[in-house]
Amino acid sequence: MSSPWPFPPLPALSPLLMPALQDRLVLLINHVVSREPIAARRLQPLAGRGLVVHLSGWPALLPAAPDLILGVTPAGLFERLDAPPPGPGGLRIEIDASNPAKLALGALSGGAPGVSVQGDAAFAGEMHWLMDNLRWDIEDDLAAVVGPLPARQLAQFGRALRRSLSGMAQRFAGSGA
Repeated sequence: MSSPWPFPPLPALSPLLMPALQDRLVLLINHVVSREPIAARRLQPLAGRGLVVHLSGWPALLPAAPDLILGVTPAGLFERLDAPPPGPGGLRIEIDASNPAKLALGALSGGAPGVSVQGDAAFAGEMHWLMDNLRWDIEDDLAAVVGPLPARQLAQFGRALRRSLSGMAQRFAGSGA
């Protein structure tokens, strides 16, 4: 029987590229948190604690996806760390990434991935609150760059595209493929 993937695995990403990509992701997360002052206030008591986000089941064919290690700052924002801070109160979130395409389509359609959480219950509760209550207002950010009318039109196009992709993902999932 032949292997399902006849090609060698994709090359690993540059060791300089992943930290840069993670830094950009942290900037986006902090942008969303800072738009809601209550979110930062809820995180401030957790300053100094660490959070590790691990993609479990990541396919070996794809370049390795290192853990994203975050620390909570006294300002109630996040910073990328090279290692989890020592001490109690940390949190580990494992996201089922065994099917990256399904994970991406789920994110586009608003679906929640399979998640496992281990660690401090209070920290987990605050992270759950953040995930339930914070959303990126892309239209508002676009309006600052291109103006309100083009931003509204781009946002409407994005919502229509998301609905289409969501429908395709549901049909694909329903077909058992």
